[in-house]
Amino acid sequence: MSASHDAFTTVDEGDIERHRNIKDLWWDPHGCTVTLHSLNHRRVPYIRDGLVSKDEILKLSKPLANKKILEVGCGGGILSEGLAKIGAQVTGIDPCQELIDLATEHTSVFPLVADNRPKYYCTTIEDHAQNHRNYYDAVVASEVLDHVVNKELFLKLCIETLKPGGKIFITAPNRTLSARIGVFFSENVFGCAAKGIHDYGKFITPVEVTKILEKNNCEVNNTCGLIYYPYIEIWQWVFFESMWYAIQATKID
Repeated sequence: MSASHDAFTTVDEGDIERHRNIKDLWWDPHGCTVTLHSLNHRRVPYIRDGLVSKDEILKLSKPLANKKILEVGCGGGILSEGLAKIGAQVTGIDPCQELIDLATEHTSVFPLVADNRPKYYCTTIEDHAQNHRNYYDAVVASEVLDHVVNKELFLKLCIETLKPGGKIFITAPNRTLSARIGVFFSENVFGCAAKGIHDYGKFITPVEVTKILEKNNCEVNNTCGLIYYPYIEIWQWVFFESMWYAIQATKID
């Protein structure tokens, strides 16, 4: 892509192709998307706890009922389904038609969301934001920032779709040597990520993300560190952010 083209799009066509190539493996919970499946055990509660009180969580079987959530870069729908299971009205968007078809097909036969299926659309945040300004209670960009170009535009448009007081949730690998080594081993040794699926040159630090969020009328609520243990296929929260991180921020009224 040319620099001039990058200024008006967030989509990396090469990245779409790399994800298209693993669509048949997307719903294998122990294959090259195992980290996404496992991450649901951390990111779904993280999003839930950021949107509702502890009392509501204890009282309600579906605490995110009536919460409109946009997942940007939803892929095959792993996180969208996880949020729908606890009541969220989920809209998932992705620029890869094959992954949207996969997400739609899987949701149609998944019994735990039979009464609350996510809605999926093959589109970009650039197009979606035009007709959905100040619309969602929450926007989620999980494991997406390192796959888009023009991150500032991407986050700006995500925030535009949020209602005032709404929240944005992000998870991403940090741009550090330790994260780079971790990605190498994930892709080439443990097989818990597809080879070449990550591009270290597109990684972004939590400090850089925070600056973009604050520039676009958001207040960061917290930043947490994450680490993945491949032998037991589990993510854990940690006190350091040098590997992976999660950020939660609120759009200021």
